[in-house]
Amino acid sequence: MKKAVGRGGGTRKYDLLTVLAVHALARDKGFQRQALRLISLVTARYNWQNDLLSIGQEEIARLWSVDVRTVKREMAAFRERGWLVEKRPAARGRVAQYGLAIAKILEDTRADWIRVGPDLDVRLRTEEAPEPAASTVIPFPGAALPSGESLWGQVSRRLLAEDASIHRVWFAALEPVDEAGELVLRAPSGFHAAYVQTHLIGRIAAALAVVAPEMPLRIL
Repeated sequence: MKKAVGRGGGTRKYDLLTVLAVHALARDKGFQRQALRLISLVTARYNWQNDLLSIGQEEIARLWSVDVRTVKREMAAFRERGWLVEKRPAARGRVAQYGLAIAKILEDTRADWIRVGPDLDVRLRTEEAPEPAASTVIPFPGAALPSGESLWGQVSRRLLAEDASIHRVWFAALEPVDEAGELVLRAPSGFHAAYVQTHLIGRIAAALAVVAPEMPLRIL
C-alpha cells in the first residue's frame, strides 16, 4: 500500500481503517474492542506523513477510558501482533514513539477485503502489486502475455498498454472462446466474470471498438 498521504491519501487511510474494522467485526468481542482502541488511537494521534504515533500512556488511558495498566497490556499486544512498531522507547520525561505497520495489517486482514466489496479488494491488490519494469510486464499467474494477431490478442495488448496493473489482475486471465462474429471471453470464476462485467466491460469495449468496430462482446 502506498503511503497514505498526498493525492489519493484520504482513500488509502479510509481503506486501511475500513478493513481493520471489518476484520475485527468478524471476530470475538475482545478482539473487536482491541481493534476499536487501535482505530481510535490512529484517528486521534497518528501522523500519516511521518508514520509516527507519539503519545503518553496517561493520554491513551484517557482516550480509551481505561487505566494505565490496561494501556501497557494493549500496546504490548499490538507490538506482539506486529501492528505497531516501537521506534523509540519511553524514557524519563519522554513518551514512546511508534510506527504503524500498514503492510502487516493488510496482510492479516486480506481475507476480509472482499467483505467490503470488489472495488476495495481490487484497489488494494493493485496497489500491492509491484510496478513492472519498463520492458517487463508481470502476467496473471498461469496466463500468457498477449501475443499474435488474433482479435483478443490485439485488444488485450491495448488494455495492457492502458493499465498494466488492471490487466495483470483482471484481463490477463480472460480466455477467448469465440472470435468469429462475436468476441466471447471466459473468466476463470463467476466472481471474476461479474466484476469485469460490472466495472471493466467499458474498457474492453473501447479497445475492441478500435480493433474491430461494431463487434459484439460477451463475458462468460
